[in-house]
Amino acid sequence: MTALPAPDPVPLRLLLVRHGLSSFNTERRIQGRDDLSSLTVEGHRQARLTGAALADLRLDAVYSSPLSRAAATAAGLLEAHSGGLSAQFDDDLLEVDLAPWCGLLGAEVKERFPEDYRLWRDAPEQLELQRSDGSRFRPIPELMDQARRWLDRLEHEHLDRSDQAGGAFTTVLVVAHSAILRCLVLQLLGLPASRFQGLRLDNASLSVLNLQRQAGGGVQVQIESLNVTAHLGAGLPPKGAGARLLLVRHGETDWNRQGRFQGQIDIPLNAHGLVQARSAADFLSDVPIQKAFTSSMARPRQTAEAILTAHPGVMLSSQDGLVEIGHGQWGAAWSRRSPSSGGSCCSNGKMRPTPCRCQTVKISSRCGIAPWPAGAASPLAWSRRTPPWWWPMTPSTRRFSVPCWGCLRLTSGWSSRATAA
Repeated sequence: MTALPAPDPVPLRLLLVRHGLSSFNTERRIQGRDDLSSLTVEGHRQARLTGAALADLRLDAVYSSPLSRAAATAAGLLEAHSGGLSAQFDDDLLEVDLAPWCGLLGAEVKERFPEDYRLWRDAPEQLELQRSDGSRFRPIPELMDQARRWLDRLEHEHLDRSDQAGGAFTTVLVVAHSAILRCLVLQLLGLPASRFQGLRLDNASLSVLNLQRQAGGGVQVQIESLNVTAHLGAGLPPKGAGARLLLVRHGETDWNRQGRFQGQIDIPLNAHGLVQARSAADFLSDVPIQKAFTSSMARPRQTAEAILTAHPGVMLSSQDGLVEIGHGQWGAAWSRRSPSSGGSCCSNGKMRPTPCRCQTVKISSRCGIAPWPAGAASPLAWSRRTPPWWWPMTPSTRRFSVPCWGCLRLTSGWSSRATAA
């Protein structure tokens, strides 16, 4: 299976993979930096599956922790990937230093060091341990500094050089450990060490982050995915203690495909979106669901209803608080890329509607939602007397004569790149 969708190009795509299942993982022992734990048979299988999932993706560089469980994962992954690359080992990708605890069972640490164990679970940034030479240290703050050093080199080696090469696109794979990978994510997102336990990365999980340099010199980071394990054939990661919240975005609409801002304009799913909704239903069919909430808009409701066909006893509750962001004047605007239906740029760089026949559509000012007649393909088109992407709204409901959707041809795109919601 393919683990990653085809992305919009970004200067640097960072893939983070945790090592496969290790011997200490199965025994529930603390691993840390001691290289006493080895990859299990299942861990080797997970590495191969991860490599196969990435087989269609070009990798430009691969970095790994030198510890054997990560190195073996990287080797198995790259063999299955068949891209001809080998991993570069980097000490700044080593796991967290928990020297006094290494080799102990988690239950033993809890019993012998109850206060330290509590800090590790509740406030890991405050945990202080003692090394064999008597010196004291704070493992998580040290690991955050280590993650920052590695990221600084990553940005210099790959992001800055990408800019110098005229915007070349680079994909970097990192194979490492749970704690250092979590600290990399925290540093990328500008989050404090106190959020460390708020992240979970399972064995052989895949996380994807997109990086690009901002005009002011900073780095903009987008999470594309986090802790994905579907490529291992196990569906969702195992549920932890307490409640679990599943967030599902609606399936595709025609406006998603055409790169237009939807916002609070009520666009239904297209045929592909309905297929996606049914696929989500299949994926979640064996996952216990007790409650379900959705937006009052059509596209998420259709997606939720499809998912709940496998959970007939669960009631679906619509919540106005879950409606999409309102895009205001951007509603119905195109992104910079032209839609798949084609069209050439007009002289002023904006869209030009070319209708062939008109119908009257009732536009309500409430939330910018446009109801439309049964059977109509879209709730919104353009009036000859208004700008192409904005209706002048008043407190009252207006009627406009607008081109029907099926006969509307649009050209060119909006003046800046954006992602349709």
